[in-house]
Amino acid sequence: MKDGYVVVEKISIPSDFGSINKVESLIDSICSRLSINEDYYGHVLVAVTEAVNNAIQHGNNGDKNLSVDVSVGDKETDFCFSVQDQGKGFDFMNLPDPTAPENIEKEHGRGIFLMRSLAEEVEFKDNGRNVTIYFSK
Repeated sequence: MKDGYVVVEKISIPSDFGSINKVESLIDSICSRLSINEDYYGHVLVAVTEAVNNAIQHGNNGDKNLSVDVSVGDKETDFCFSVQDQGKGFDFMNLPDPTAPENIEKEHGRGIFLMRSLAEEVEFKDNGRNVTIYFSK
């Protein structure tokens, strides 16, 4: 998370897709508390749940003994969600283009593309184990 953001909420969930509802509740609560424009709510919901799904499936390989930490940062005109897994990380600089003809029909590989399309900025740290998704209010 960049400088200037104040952490306003944190949760930790097990690497279990059944825990996604806790993240959805956090998103609902934050969007309400920060008076986020309703037009942005869907973008936040899709981008953040995609990041958490990736952390569970790819980062922690679905190991329910590992956790995914989600924190929310706020500042005057922007807010962000930071998602941290306990995996080995990944090469986020060399991802296949999901819009390339050879990838169009693949079932996977669109998550980061979606996050980048829906947010103002997506930032990776810690060898890809941490992703922070920035939104305007």
